[in-house]
Amino acid sequence: MPDTAAPAGQPGTRVLDWGSRLRLHVLDAGLACCAVEVSAAAARRQVDHPGAAPFAHDPERADVLLVSGTVTDKLLPSVVAAYDALPGRRLVVAFGACVASGGPYWDSYSVTKGVDQVLPVDLYVPGCPPRPEALTEGLARLERSLADGAPLS
Repeated sequence: MPDTAAPAGQPGTRVLDWGSRLRLHVLDAGLACCAVEVSAAAARRQVDHPGAAPFAHDPERADVLLVSGTVTDKLLPSVVAAYDALPGRRLVVAFGACVASGGPYWDSYSVTKGVDQVLPVDLYVPGCPPRPEALTEGLARLERSLADGAPLS
């Protein structure tokens, strides 16, 4: 059990910080058709996992960047900027074939052949498009790994 004693003048601060480390706050960078499945997964996550943190709308409040869809070379700087804006712990989820390898557009001159060429990916959710349940289960496994202190890679 981590040290939950609060510093003087800040009662309960460490307890709150310790609890928030066990919940993943996800920022969705939906770039294409997989974003529809992410929306379904976000709604389903609240039903399947009560107490799960809702998706964040601001990079400063997130610790997971969920990238879904085709990442073009023109969009890549925006994805990297969103990653750089994540405070503290930074996790990346690659949702779908396009973000993992370029998908059916892999041979296009303008498509990044996998976001892992630029960002460290912690979880791949394969499929075209993957089912929402696959994302929900993947995020739950990430949360369990973090709670257990297990390495993510």
